[in-house]
Amino acid sequence: MPLLEVDNLRIGLQTQGGPAEAVRGIGFTLERGETMGIVGESGCGKSITVQSLMGLLPSNAKVTGSIRFEGKELVGLDEREMCDIRGDRIGMIFQEPMTALNPVHTIVRQVGEPLRLHRGLSSADARKEVLALLERVGIPDAASRLDAYPHQFSGGQRQRIGIAMALACGPDLLIADEPTTALDVTIQKQILDLIKGLVAERGMALILISHDLGVIAQSVSKVLVMYGGSIVESGPTATVFAERAHPYTQGLFAARPALGAPRGARLATIRGSVPELVDLPAGCPFAGRCSFTVDACHTTRPPAMQMRHAHEVRCIRLDEVIAATAVQA
Repeated sequence: MPLLEVDNLRIGLQTQGGPAEAVRGIGFTLERGETMGIVGESGCGKSITVQSLMGLLPSNAKVTGSIRFEGKELVGLDEREMCDIRGDRIGMIFQEPMTALNPVHTIVRQVGEPLRLHRGLSSADARKEVLALLERVGIPDAASRLDAYPHQFSGGQRQRIGIAMALACGPDLLIADEPTTALDVTIQKQILDLIKGLVAERGMALILISHDLGVIAQSVSKVLVMYGGSIVESGPTATVFAERAHPYTQGLFAARPALGAPRGARLATIRGSVPELVDLPAGCPFAGRCSFTVDACHTTRPPAMQMRHAHEVRCIRLDEVIAATAVQA
């Protein structure tokens, strides 16, 4: 049995423009110890997808479909039962280290909270565990800083503390939602290396959200490419990145800065702009921005087309896209 099974997940929200489907019938599985990345532009549905796994959606969200964790259905689960899973079996590292911690509580209290709630540890025992966790994630002089407050740490140290909190109960699944946001490049690498090391050390499954293709390439074994609340391409990371077949995936790669490009050279762009959720076409969400768009793209939801090595692409004009790509190569 997979650790996590998501099937036909749909998330509806009430927006200023009216009701909108933020996630449009996505599905995937994750095995124990497996690592998976989700990549795509802002607003494509990455974060709201993982928030649904944690039961952290807005109160007006309407969720249908299935999310099964260790065989247990999470959709429709009451808050009390969800609290037994959240922070215990599923841990999450949030994307903004400057605001993810409560400014009025000490570090030992915040990191120790899941240990007290889920493991029933006393304050003294939780304190010992917190010290070990902070030392493991690389907080210098951790013993003397247990009673410090978040503002007394740097951004990188706060993110390390957030990682310690997510790992406190030894979860089976770790979710990292853009964990290097607002950190400088050197600190980003340190945080990513720490997450990768801890996941391997503890045998956890990992879902890593990022807009950085390089981070995804180096960190996970399989990847989902999302656009407009849909998965447009998925499969083993190396295969998807080497044989990118969906026009959106190709556009993301074309927009990357190229090493050795002349100074001042313009980056390739994807034409148009990301539509509002209420304005997404009924068919392929990328219809209109895609150079291969035909009338049917606006009305026909593309099925998953199987390629080699469990590589799936959702495009009704896949043959034409592949043929054009071969000519360009």
